Amino acid sequence: MGISKTEVFSTRQNKIAKYAKAFAHPARVAIIEYLVKTRACICGDLVDVLPLAQSTISQHLKELKSTGMIQGEIEGPRINYCINEKVWLEAKSYLAEIMDSFKGKDCC
Repeated sequence: MGISKTEVFSTRQNKIAKYAKAFAHPARVAIIEYLVKTRACICGDLVDVLPLAQSTISQHLKELKSTGMIQGEIEGPRINYCINEKVWLEAKSYLAEIMDSFKGKDCC
C-alpha cells in the first residue's frame, strides 16, 4: 500500500478528512441519520431498518466508530451505539467553516 502522506497536512485537515469519511458511504449516512433521529443508543435495531446484512452493518459501525462519530458501550453481549456528541460538534464546526467560507465567487 502506498504512503498517504497525511503527515504533510495539518491536524485540522486530517480531522476534516476523517469526519468526511464517516459520510462517504450511503449506508453510513443512513446509520448516522437513524442515530440522530432516534436520539438513543441502538444495537440490533439497524438490521430491521436497513436492507443490509448484520455483518455489513457491523462493518459500517466499525468504520463510524473509528472516525469517532459514534461511540459504543458494551451492555451484556451487545454493543449499544450512539452519536459521540463532542466529536459531532467538532465535525460540524469544521465542515461548516469550510462550507461557509465559500462566498459564491466567479470561477470557470
